[in-house]
Amino acid sequence: MNRNHVFDSNGPDLRIRGTSQQLFEKYLQLGRDATSGGDRVMAESYFQHAEHYFRILNAMNQAAQQNQQNGQQQGGQRRPYNEDGNQQSAEPEESGEARAPGTGDQPEAREIPIAAAPPEA
Repeated sequence: MNRNHVFDSNGPDLRIRGTSQQLFEKYLQLGRDATSGGDRVMAESYFQHAEHYFRILNAMNQAAQQNQQNGQQQGGQRRPYNEDGNQQSAEPEESGEARAPGTGDQPEAREIPIAAAPPEA
């Protein structure tokens, strides 16, 4: 999903169409207007809708940031091609066998307490 994705929002008493940024700003303004008009219940509903689109904005920003970081990390790493014209894998195969996911080196197991016992009186 990109930042220009258009949402159809069914608000508490109206329908609004726009990007997540536009919907966030619109619901925030509607919440302020309802607060100044004395309708606290409707204001809270608008603020909850605004928070929803704020969370969507944050998720999109984090995804874009991760994609940018992944692009920078992969940009400098080039894998050589073999004789067949295929890219060689980034990790060399040790015995010629492909390992199943989760079968590599595992962290050491440790015991995690579930709950502390109450102090005895």
